[in-house]
Amino acid sequence: MITYNTENVKFPPIRRRDTSCWIKDVAATYGKKVGEIGYLFCDDNKILEVNREYLGHDYFTDIITFDYDEEEVLNGDIVISLDTVKTNAEKYGKTYDEELHRVIIHGVLHLCGINDKGPGEREIMEAAENRALSMRKTCQ
Repeated sequence: MITYNTENVKFPPIRRRDTSCWIKDVAATYGKKVGEIGYLFCDDNKILEVNREYLGHDYFTDIITFDYDEEEVLNGDIVISLDTVKTNAEKYGKTYDEELHRVIIHGVLHLCGINDKGPGEREIMEAAENRALSMRKTCQ
């Protein structure tokens, strides 16, 4: 089950059913099934608080992924700052919708085992994001 919650922000312009279907389709391409994934959409202040409390980092970020995977079942919490998503969309010349969906799937890709901090990993993550974004569709 995939849940979507907010703290200190209005719910973002996503279609929950379509987004959940898309996430499951992307996970399946990695041989994974979706267990329980919880999204929390928040503001910069909340993500900074989470970053400080759980990771010991004192900076803003667009996403934090907590991975509780069990074998090929994806479980985790994904915290997304809509403030930073908006800022990054402007910074990178993307629409808010494009950047929001890129960040939504970025967390899932982390749960699938793709990293982006080591040498060459950022390029692998960006390619995976682009493939996943090309899979977006309306689910029935």
